[in-house]
Amino acid sequence: MQIRIYYEDTDAGGVVYHSNYLKFCERARSEMFFQKQADIFDKNKGHFLLTKANCSFLKPAKLGDLIEVKTFITKLKKASVCIKQEIYKENTKLFEAEFTLAFLKNEKVAPIDEATMQIFLLLQSAKT
Repeated sequence: MQIRIYYEDTDAGGVVYHSNYLKFCERARSEMFFQKQADIFDKNKGHFLLTKANCSFLKPAKLGDLIEVKTFITKLKKASVCIKQEIYKENTKLFEAEFTLAFLKNEKVAPIDEATMQIFLLLQSAKT
């Protein structure tokens, strides 16, 4: 997923503010589902909750940059998924993170529904 860096994404020096890297990753994770036309907003199905984030800020993105967020499924379990995301400007890696997301239904950890699991399996095999 490509994202252009706008003024609103930066600090006073024109450098991307650190929390925005997390937003860019969240957008890319959501986009995985939108591309598969999956309904990720059906509260009756359940939802994901971020339980762990390990982030490395390697180089800054700046105002006007065009960045790309790459997403990889690294581990898929019955009720959770581990996702690695990397952000690049051209061939330079700017940011990388590993996220663990738990699946919740009725505010309790639950097995990921079959339709969502199939999307993850497709993404895992495609090495998105």
